Amino acid sequence: MKITTSEIEHVAQLARLSFDPSEIENFNRQLNDILGYISKLEELDTSRVKPTTHALELTNAFREDEVKPSLPVKKILSNAPERKEGRFVVPKII
Repeated sequence: MKITTSEIEHVAQLARLSFDPSEIENFNRQLNDILGYISKLEELDTSRVKPTTHALELTNAFREDEVKPSLPVKKILSNAPERKEGRFVVPKII
């Protein structure tokens, strides 16, 4: 499957992007090179390869949740530039 310059121009228009003709030709060549590599991969027999979601086998290193005492409010607010009624005061952002 080849990508045409008109398809690249169409996608660029949808994305509200403008490119020089030389850039479009460059994208066309690069995208078709990528598709060529993918088509080579399709020639491989992967029937015995187990599907994965990641190239490396990863495991999450979660720790158990433990309830611990919090810091005292006075200590937490000691470095706050502004505080009111035991809370941080921050600028209103809309």
